[in-house]
Order: sequence, then C-alpha cells, then structure tokens
Amino acid sequence: MTNIDSDNSREWAAQAYALLKKRQEEQKEELQKKEEQKKEEQKKEEQKKEEQKKEEQKKEEQKEEEQKEEEQKEDLIEISRKEDIPGPPKIITETKLGEFDDNFTWSAMVLAAQGKKINQISIDEIDWLTKLRRGLEETRKGFVTELLDKLGDDPLTPESLDDLETLLIRADVGIDSTDKVISSLRKKLNEEVVGAEAGIKFLKKQLKLIIDKPIKNSGIDLLVPQKGKLNVWLLVGVNGVGKTTTLGKLAYLSSSSNYKTLIAAADTFRAAAVEQLKVWGKRSSVDVISNQSKNADPAAVVFDAINSAKKRNVDLLLVDTAGRLQTKNNLMDELAKIKKIIDKKVPDAIIESLLVLDASQGQNGLKQAKSFAKSANLSGAIITKLDGTSRGGVSLAISEEVNLPIRFIGAGEGIKDLRPFNSYEFVEAMLADK
Repeated sequence: MTNIDSDNSREWAAQAYALLKKRQEEQKEELQKKEEQKKEEQKKEEQKKEEQKKEEQKKEEQKEEEQKEEEQKEDLIEISRKEDIPGPPKIITETKLGEFDDNFTWSAMVLAAQGKKINQISIDEIDWLTKLRRGLEETRKGFVTELLDKLGDDPLTPESLDDLETLLIRADVGIDSTDKVISSLRKKLNEEVVGAEAGIKFLKKQLKLIIDKPIKNSGIDLLVPQKGKLNVWLLVGVNGVGKTTTLGKLAYLSSSSNYKTLIAAADTFRAAAVEQLKVWGKRSSVDVISNQSKNADPAAVVFDAINSAKKRNVDLLLVDTAGRLQTKNNLMDELAKIKKIIDKKVPDAIIESLLVLDASQGQNGLKQAKSFAKSANLSGAIITKLDGTSRGGVSLAISEEVNLPIRFIGAGEGIKDLRPFNSYEFVEAMLADK
C-alpha cells in the first residue's frame, strides 16, 4: 500500500495520531480562550453600560428642563448598545479523534501512500476512511477474506482463479469486469509464478484501472463547481435510493468548501421532499427555492431557482428531481423539460446529470444505470449506502459496463459521510484485509 516498511507503519501512524491529538487539544484550548475573551468583553460592556447609565442619571438631575430630550437620547443610546453586544458563539461541531487502533493505522497508511505527510493528515480524512473500510467490510468478507483463506501462502493457480471468478460475481462486480480481471490474472500467471500477496496487489491494480477508465475518459478527474459560471447538478434516480439526502450532503460539502450554493426543490411529486430539503438546507446553511402549491410544475421551480441563482452569483445550483422509473415516459419528459429550461435561461451553464444509486441493490442498480444512461444523458454516478452492504462491487460493474464515472460515494448517515470518489481509497478499503 505504501513505501513505508510494515515495521515502521504503526510507528508512523502513532506519530500522526499524536500530532492530531495535540492539534485537537490546541483547537479546544483556543475555543475556550475565545469563549473566555467574549465573556470578558461582555462583562466590560456591562460595566461600561452601568457607568454610562449613572452618568446620564446625574445629568438628568442637573437638567430637569431637558428631561424629555435626555430620555429620548438615552433610548437611542440603549438601542445602540444592545446592537453592539455580541451574541452567543456559533456552535461548530468538529469530528472527534477516535482511538489509536488498526483502523487509524490503516487509514493513515492509505493517506501516506497518496503522498500525505504526517502534518497534512486531518481528523476528517481519518474518520472518513475508517467509515469506508468498515462500510465495505461485508463486501470484503464476500470474496477477499474467503479467497485468502483458500490461498493461504500458496501461489495462485488456475483453480484459485476459478474461485476468485465466482467470488467476484457474487460481490456484484459484474460479468464484464470479472472477465477482464480474470483474463489479466491468467495472462500474468502464464508468464510467472504469482504468490498470494503479489496476486492481491495485482488484483488491486486491475480493479483500479476499471474504475479509473470512465473518469479519465470524461476528462474530469475531480468533479467540482467551476468558478465564474453557473454549475447546475441534476440528481436523478428511482425512489428510495437517497436522492434528497444525498443532495443535502452535497449542499453541505459545497458550502463548506466555500462555493455559493443554492437548492432547487423540483421534486414536487413526493409530499415530504420539500420539507426534507429545507431541513438539510438549514443544516448546511443553504437556501432552498421551492413552490408549496399542489402539483407545482418542477420546471417552474427550476426557472425560479435559476433567476435567484443569477441574482446571487451562485456557483452551484443543486436540483432535486422526483424519483422516476426509466420506463415512465412522462417523468423522463419532465427531466428533458427541466434541461430545456436550463439551456434557455443559462446557455453557458455547466450541467451535470448525476444518477444516484443504492449500492445495496446490486445488479438492480446496474440495470437502472444502463436504462437511465440511454434516456437521461448521464454524466456521472453517486453511489450511496455502501456501509454494511455485501454488494459494493457493483461500483466496478457501473464503471465497466455503463462507462459511467463515479463522482461521489456515501458510507454513513452523517452530513459529512458523502465524499468525492477516490478509486485508490475505494479499492484499498474493499481489499483491506491484505
């Protein structure tokens, strides 16, 4: 995984852990100092207020003839003072540093392998990788653990490749992806003796190549809003895959990355969708444009959202759409109408149509991707609910058989549990037992 010797891995990780712990303690102390400073400033302000009040009362006694004027002046002063008194400090929830264990060590090594230095590792990165590793545990057990148990320390054989083929298909990696991986391994096996550890290393390389291909073909390694233009991201998919929740997490990710973000609640079909989005909007400090009218036109909502986005110089407009089956022509026509509105209102907008898929649906998710790709002009996929499923391999099937770049993945219910897709981290987490 890394260029660091295995004997030194835990020591390196321990140094990173100690640094993160120290940094967290320093941040805590800094917050406490700021809180104390605010309290002291408030105390001084109150004292000043009391002194000024006494002085004003003294002047009032000396100048009874100007009592009315002085009372008016005092009212103005009181209003001014109230406006100047600082409000309660904003509560910022920080990710807490967990225990120094195997998960931390593995996560630190994955970051180190990508060029991260000890002082560049963040608690959020460690937390995410730990969740991803745990989330893919069922997928990993489905083939990696079983394969390693069968292999032991013995070299790969044609029979072990047959076992691997079965296990990959069982993990919903897909027929095409499995054939490609097995063919590459057979070719390597014909050229040289391949030990178990080398075989797993080669397997990781092949899986990463499959996932990376559509990403490289798209010409965009990392999907982020482009500054200076309006970026419109449409989230599409069937009911129940987590579109609205995913959009809320995207809004948080975008706004916390300093992009001006706006949400269009264009799912007017599902009654609770708008209210659900408003909750997510509040959590991520992002405004939601909606129409509470019954049977409101989704395209009209998008029209209003675009007008608002242009006035506010928004970087990213996130559009929630109704859950639709790819066989329902009226819903697919509605999506086409939304795109037409966008093209007309902002012809230079950068539009992304992102298909949200539930990893736990396995091959059904692959069928959805194939159908939507034909009718919805997709530009990427977001894989949700990777935590706890044994079907995480479907990500490879989507990359290979649909040629659809994976842009984001979700592995948890928290607002921070959606991240830009990283093929290296994903494959390492999926094959983390070795």
